[in-house]
Amino acid sequence: MIKREFWLNKIRKAWQTRPVVWLSGVRRVGKTSLARAIPDAVFLNCDLASTMRRLEDPETFFQSQKNESTIILDEIHRLPDPSNVLKIAADAFPGLRVLATGSSTLSATRKFRDSLTGRKWAIYLSPVLWDECLKGFGVRDLDTRLLHGGLPEPLLAEKKNTDFFAEWMDSYYARDIAELFAVRDRSGFLRLLRLLFYQSGGLADISKLASESGLSRPTVMAHIEAMTVAHALFALRPFQGGGRREIVHRPKIYAFDTGFVTFARGWDTIRDEDRGILWEHLALDALRAAGLESQIHYWRDKSGREIDFVLRRGNGRLDTIECKVSPDRFNVESLRQFRSIYRKGANFAICPMVTEPFMRNFGKIKVHFTSTFHIISKGHS
Repeated sequence: MIKREFWLNKIRKAWQTRPVVWLSGVRRVGKTSLARAIPDAVFLNCDLASTMRRLEDPETFFQSQKNESTIILDEIHRLPDPSNVLKIAADAFPGLRVLATGSSTLSATRKFRDSLTGRKWAIYLSPVLWDECLKGFGVRDLDTRLLHGGLPEPLLAEKKNTDFFAEWMDSYYARDIAELFAVRDRSGFLRLLRLLFYQSGGLADISKLASESGLSRPTVMAHIEAMTVAHALFALRPFQGGGRREIVHRPKIYAFDTGFVTFARGWDTIRDEDRGILWEHLALDALRAAGLESQIHYWRDKSGREIDFVLRRGNGRLDTIECKVSPDRFNVESLRQFRSIYRKGANFAICPMVTEPFMRNFGKIKVHFTSTFHIISKGHS
């Protein structure tokens, strides 16, 4: 079993201040394997009838556990009243540490009548990070990670198996979307999902998506919301600083994993011109894993100049991040325009093969070239 130390440490740190950790992520991303890697834990699969019977009386069950025990409740949303189970654990048995897993955000499940405010930390488990590829998974070829994606099974496969991705999408609809959101139009939903995977990293055009998927605009918007809550998509909002020529409304929508982007586009190899947008997805995963999700935006003006990511850092500071496969291909023009408007902040370029950070000057503009490893380990402070 591959131990994903970054995520295990993240869970341990969360338990230092909250008794409950909610670990979410898409199916097959490795939540169960990660949970089983936690030592000396009581593991309960909530898909099983025997587990449901044990938790019919949560108070009695938790009383039977030793103080300071670690309890894993895998797929907890299968229980009839999961929020009550977690609430009893947190309020009546504060010495326990509970890890609950699910495929979507906690609030998505209508069974959760209590948000557990002040009792839990939420952790989103991303597909395998690039830094994890290099260290734990033994995948050192960037194109393999980009093409196969970061779900452990296809990542470690010798060849890309398109059947895996097709089956995953069917399962995602049946087990997450239909159950959680009562979406009944399977074919329309999957057409839209494929379209969004195909266009991943681009600006969302709701009218065009509605036309191409055969769905109404309200239905497209509702489906995108469901896909986002169930972690298939991530919507990146534009940075709005008051510039008259800035894009201020349309989000960029990213698929959760590059393997599904290449599947939707029918790619069986990675061309040179494909790497940039796919690497952008991996850099975004690293920023989210570093705890920066709420700070991330993109910037674009009406002339088409764009900054991949802009981080709001407080006190008027705006850090910029550009994603470049090769440091030699860095173009400073968009950054120069951005900094002519917003002067306060640092500039970074994230590159996959940078082992030691370095800095380059482009006139008065300084750019720090770094890797996802340094972003994750330092939280880009």
